[in-house]
Amino acid sequence: MIIPMIVYLDKKATDEDFKKAKENFGDYIKIVVDIEKEVLLMGMKIHADGEKILLEKGSKNENLWGGGIDLFTKQIDCQAVLNIKPNLGNDSMEVVNPKVRQRFLEIARKILR
Repeated sequence: MIIPMIVYLDKKATDEDFKKAKENFGDYIKIVVDIEKEVLLMGMKIHADGEKILLEKGSKNENLWGGGIDLFTKQIDCQAVLNIKPNLGNDSMEVVNPKVRQRFLEIARKILR
């Protein structure tokens, strides 16, 4: 059974943070970002695990968006089942709202690069 090391970040990630997060999953790490609180979780098996943790910490569902980072290419994507939010006009796994997408990427880049 894989027990992932989920890393909570509100500042730039360290090499140790990446080491912990990629322990079980290799060079692609799933992330969940709270675009309001500017925090990021990485290293979960499924995005819903990160969503649950952030909701327990007081985040609102409409501010939680998922994606991942390829550690080899440093590419960040905005694709996760968590992103399907028809009530917010996002019927896709991809973040389609340009403002939400830009905010997600800004925070992810600031913390992960």
